[in-house]
Amino acid sequence: MKRRKSHVVHVGSVALGGTNPIVVQSMTNTDTADIEGSVRQVMELADAGSEMVRLTVNVDLAAQAIPHIKEKLLAKGCHTPLIGDFHYNGHTLLTKYPDCAQALDKYRINPGNVGFGEAHDRNFQQMIEVALKNDKPVRIGVNWGSIDQSIVNRLMDENGKSANPKPAEDVMIDAMVESALTSAKMAEGYGMAPNKIVISVKMSVVPDVVKAYHALAEQSQYALHVGLTEAGMGVKGAVSSAAALSLILGHGIGDTIRVSLTPQPGASRAEEVRVCQYVLQSLGFRQFQPSVTSCPGCGRTTNTLFQEMASDMENYFRERMPQWKRQGLKGMEALKIAVMGCIVNGPGESKHANIGISLPGTGENPKAPIFIDGKKSVTLEGPQMMVEFKQMVEDYVQKHYRV
Repeated sequence: MKRRKSHVVHVGSVALGGTNPIVVQSMTNTDTADIEGSVRQVMELADAGSEMVRLTVNVDLAAQAIPHIKEKLLAKGCHTPLIGDFHYNGHTLLTKYPDCAQALDKYRINPGNVGFGEAHDRNFQQMIEVALKNDKPVRIGVNWGSIDQSIVNRLMDENGKSANPKPAEDVMIDAMVESALTSAKMAEGYGMAPNKIVISVKMSVVPDVVKAYHALAEQSQYALHVGLTEAGMGVKGAVSSAAALSLILGHGIGDTIRVSLTPQPGASRAEEVRVCQYVLQSLGFRQFQPSVTSCPGCGRTTNTLFQEMASDMENYFRERMPQWKRQGLKGMEALKIAVMGCIVNGPGESKHANIGISLPGTGENPKAPIFIDGKKSVTLEGPQMMVEFKQMVEDYVQKHYRV
């Protein structure tokens, strides 16, 4: 799939845009002033595969904490770039705390709330000047929940006077795109190079955000951060985000992504990272961990063994991937496993995988043939079946992916 041509932006050790892989980003929900808690969550997100992590920088204590968070992360061997999320007072905090400005790898600026009237331009320029002084890129992130209402009102007035007025939703999309592009050009006017600018136009309605990003891509070559804002919780949030990202990324648009899930109380923030990875892996853009093909189940699979094994293998890969990487193994992300529940599609799917197990369905002989690279290898049976299958997978990985 041909990617849209965009400027390459370097954020710490990560390069995004151009022909570089689409980057996964996430955001902490800790109080940034809680240094230890923030370090733990950044580490959790980074271990899950987040390649950049954004933190809220909203008050003095948060700005003061950033250098300490960075120092502790580096001491733990975590070099994941940190992004500062600024709203309303970013110009003040970045100027007042130069150590914070230096420690961050990128600044996120929301042009809808840096000020109004003359103060808007003055505050925006101040943030750009700090970025230039510290040689940091910025993301100009427009969000329809906090867009500059003066732009919206002007475009709505012009639309109302038009002989062929657009729907209000389309005018809002125009306002989002205009805000992002105008702000980016303003940053260039203050001396910032195009390859230091990332822009985004986030909305929470799938068709609208798709239109906005298509319009943005047609009118610029800035690197684009893509996502559906306020996606919601659980399955709804994951499906909505996947739908939006697929329709945008599928047209070659997007250089970095985030899935903005509302987590269950106390749940891991890393779930949004995994959804990003599944989207990119499903679309064929990147491979993050071995894929597990498993059947949905039917009347032929009244036992739960195949479900338990499929879930167990997903968790197994998630746990083993960091360990395999530390061992110096490479390429195991492309490994394909099949866990099938009956004889109908079980042998066929298992033959298509690197390693596949065809479990017995209801009424079938309680034995499970194993296929390795398309050929039947052994037949497993009994309560140790899962343990034996895992060992076969481990042996395959150690044999085929050692450099």
